[in-house]
Amino acid sequence: MRGYDWPRLHAALNDLPTALLLTALVFDIAALATRREGLRLVSFWTLVVGAIGGAAAVISGLQAEDHIAHGEAVHEVMETHEQFALITLGIFAVLALWRIVRERKMGAAERSAVTGLTLVGVAILFVTANYGGRLVFEHAAAIPSRVLQEELHERSEGHHHHGGEEEEEPQAGADSISAKTPAHVDPPGTPPHSHPPGTPPHQD
Repeated sequence: MRGYDWPRLHAALNDLPTALLLTALVFDIAALATRREGLRLVSFWTLVVGAIGGAAAVISGLQAEDHIAHGEAVHEVMETHEQFALITLGIFAVLALWRIVRERKMGAAERSAVTGLTLVGVAILFVTANYGGRLVFEHAAAIPSRVLQEELHERSEGHHHHGGEEEEEPQAGADSISAKTPAHVDPPGTPPHSHPPGTPPHQD
């Protein structure tokens, strides 16, 4: 893939693993509280699939980094985002492997430890997402310079919409029109006369 395809792919792949890993935590806590086997199985599979999706998101993000024009400020946020993403992936990769090997053999203490580590992973996941959001909403990362310049030009031209329709300039009232119309001047020696309605004030 070339150009801005990798950033778009990265954006598309981010949401699924986030939702799955958060869901895994919710079902894991529910399984501990109720001791229901079905909830434990849902937690297990959502965690495994979420970890795989997280790997895809990280790989696409690493590729996207090489296709985004950016300055020093964006680079610093991007590096922090990348570090937290790798930490998050590492935690959930360990959890997925741990549960694949030990899922049916865990005691209560071990399962509580897994749930605790899952909670830590989700917390770091939200930090990772926060830095990713800063890249987009604060630094306009992955938006081509040409598109950004065109948008800035449109904003400077005052191109606004309200209620789905383009705003129109306010219509000038009669007072403002008459204020801009030059005064009527009668030539010297003109006898007294009247003007039709609407004639601007005249100067003698």
